[in-house]
Amino acid sequence: MESFTAGLISLEEARQKMLDRLSPLSESETLSVYAAAGRITAAPVISPLNVPPFDNSAMDGYAVRMADIARGEALPLAGKAFAGAPFSGEWPAGSCIRIMTGAPVPEGTEAVIMQEQTTTQGERIRFTAEVKAGQNIRRAGEDIRQGDSVLAAGVRLGAAELPLIASLGIGEVEVVRRLRVAIFSTGDELQPPGQPLAAGQIYDTNRFAVRLMLDQLGCEVIDLGIIRDDPQALRAVFIEADREADVVISSGGVSVGEADYTKAILDELGAITFWKLAIKPGKPFAFGRLSNSWFCGLPGNPVSAAVTFYQLVQPLLAKLSGQQRAALPPRQRARAATHLKKTPGRLDFQRGIFSRGENGELQVVTTGHQGSHVFSSFSQANCFIVLERERGHVEPGEWVEIEPFNHLLGG
Repeated sequence: MESFTAGLISLEEARQKMLDRLSPLSESETLSVYAAAGRITAAPVISPLNVPPFDNSAMDGYAVRMADIARGEALPLAGKAFAGAPFSGEWPAGSCIRIMTGAPVPEGTEAVIMQEQTTTQGERIRFTAEVKAGQNIRRAGEDIRQGDSVLAAGVRLGAAELPLIASLGIGEVEVVRRLRVAIFSTGDELQPPGQPLAAGQIYDTNRFAVRLMLDQLGCEVIDLGIIRDDPQALRAVFIEADREADVVISSGGVSVGEADYTKAILDELGAITFWKLAIKPGKPFAFGRLSNSWFCGLPGNPVSAAVTFYQLVQPLLAKLSGQQRAALPPRQRARAATHLKKTPGRLDFQRGIFSRGENGELQVVTTGHQGSHVFSSFSQANCFIVLERERGHVEPGEWVEIEPFNHLLGG
């Protein structure tokens, strides 16, 4: 076991080494709020106004002055105030004003009494509950003050953030430009989906899966296709990818025993660190710097490629795009509800299905066979079961860590 795992680097160390070398993009662009979904703010969003913009009623009821209700007498109506149609007449002493939720409170209003705390006596209103000064009045700027930063730089814009920006009357937002990511697969055995397979060939699913995840991350994808096992073709595609992209992602060609010219070409074009990660699946993974771009070499096995993209490339892309929020969901504890096979030596990312049991505890079951070629396990799973490096088999009832999938894998 020692000889098999010697020299393997931990996932956490590999991820930290990568992130420490990266700086976010500095280039930005200004987009309409209608076109900014999924983008990352390049600068804080500053409110140009108070929210609410004026003192307004939090209830349907009656606007009063404290002196007018001090004697407990029923008061006549002096008028009505609606959202969009405020009261604008004279407000005689000893009277009240009917007011609707959201309507500007008339000048001099000291409280709003909800209609449930009133009774009607002819054309007069009697108040049936104790009244406190300032009750049911939403003050101007109570939610957001003019000049406040409502969103920091590095925030991913979605259904919670963009309506907030729009509510401030802001029509455009400054965002980090989209990352340009070049992708390609290597190998004579690969064939695009939709084409017949020759003897010994398989379909290229890795590049398709990576492209789907890059689309969800808002990247501009440069798809360079399948590159055959030819040194000149491989060198040409690396030069093209490096010229056009911020990040270059290849699938296959970085495992022990694969063509030596892959490493030779990469060493010529940049500074590449080939890592053997102490994880399963996904041991072979390459990271480094080309002349103009960052490079990530994913394993050829489909599950290994997806796991290393999710655990390593996803955080890399998040940092480059300036995103401040962690890309990966926090891990949680759950009880194993099935037996889990595990050999000590590598951190294991098994695919699982978690749910909450009748007792309120999280529980998780395996999706079944965990081979690095069984991509169907992702379509069934909603989490990774993360088993520690030195852990062995897990029996039902034992505690394990799970990592729920985020939006990339359908979480």
